[in-house]
Amino acid sequence: MTFFTVVLRGLLRRPLRTGLTLVGISIGIAAVVALVGIASGYEKSINKQLDAIGVDIVVSNVSGGFMPKVFDESLEARIAKLPGVAKTTSVLMEMQSIEDAPMMMVSGREWGGFAWEKLSLMEGRMPGDGAERAVVLGRMAAEVLKKKVGDKVQIEADELPVVGIVDGRSVVENGAIMLSLKVLQDVTDNQGKANFVDVRVPPNSTKEDVSRLCQRIEEIFPEGRALVAGEVVSNSQGFRIARAMSWSTSLLAIIVGVLGVMNTMLMTVFERTHEIGILLAVGWTRRRIIYMILCESALLGLLGGLVGISLGALGVQILEHTTGIRGLLEPSLSPKLLLTAVAIAVVVGVVSGLYPAWRGSRLTPSLALQAG
Repeated sequence: MTFFTVVLRGLLRRPLRTGLTLVGISIGIAAVVALVGIASGYEKSINKQLDAIGVDIVVSNVSGGFMPKVFDESLEARIAKLPGVAKTTSVLMEMQSIEDAPMMMVSGREWGGFAWEKLSLMEGRMPGDGAERAVVLGRMAAEVLKKKVGDKVQIEADELPVVGIVDGRSVVENGAIMLSLKVLQDVTDNQGKANFVDVRVPPNSTKEDVSRLCQRIEEIFPEGRALVAGEVVSNSQGFRIARAMSWSTSLLAIIVGVLGVMNTMLMTVFERTHEIGILLAVGWTRRRIIYMILCESALLGLLGGLVGISLGALGVQILEHTTGIRGLLEPSLSPKLLLTAVAIAVVVGVVSGLYPAWRGSRLTPSLALQAG
């Protein structure tokens, strides 16, 4: 009988208990994969949106929560005068419940600004001018809302006609409702207000040039922040809270898994007292007994991790197509995340097996044989 056979037989001795323990570990790992994958996906989706629009610097009011607080749109003109600025555009962005969709991005964009440039028209037309009370839908937003050109969309108390459907080249853009800044200001009673100024810099600008420009912008807008596009989400207070909550929830699930594995391994040691006594009597060292029990718990963790990442990936795929998530983000299941999740599961298994392994190694062969 090989060492691995002894380890495997220890786990298969009580298949129901082993299976339930695997479920406990896999749920914790699935939580890690799903929650962290969604948080990472949100960050990547926003970065892709900014890249698709062609934004280099995002200016917003830091006192806001999930969405920054509004400020006077005259700030854009002051930023546009700074050296090193190629283009600017003001944006009023809100997350709203739109008809049957629990949450959808509504983006009011300065008419004539570069935020409209890279939208590819699929059906219908663009609004005629900045005063036309009409919207265009990203293609995913049109699917979620089940709207076509000519239908109307209710935003707060107003019903606005859909004049076009566009491809925005990113999940967030395709999941958004877009309209003129002035129209959204009127609809939401935010006349003269915006909550973002998007800035483009000349193509030959260096990182140092962009950093200096951000400092100059913050000097004229001290209550706000100017961030390089790739750093916007990671510096968002709302995102940091959401990421902390996702890890906290995952940690609680992992702790439950630790307790489950520890309980299983302790029960295994108690039930195998006679067997451990025989192994000690035929020459096994206490160190090898410890190694055997730790291998069992590590194998339990590994199997739970593999099942967990499969469940987490499946859960993410289901969530991605739900009405509440679709069009807001694209979950990110990177190889690094999956390997990290499996590594966490193995570590959970080893840590959970330390005390049972120590207990097993302390058995006296004569007493252990008598227990049989």
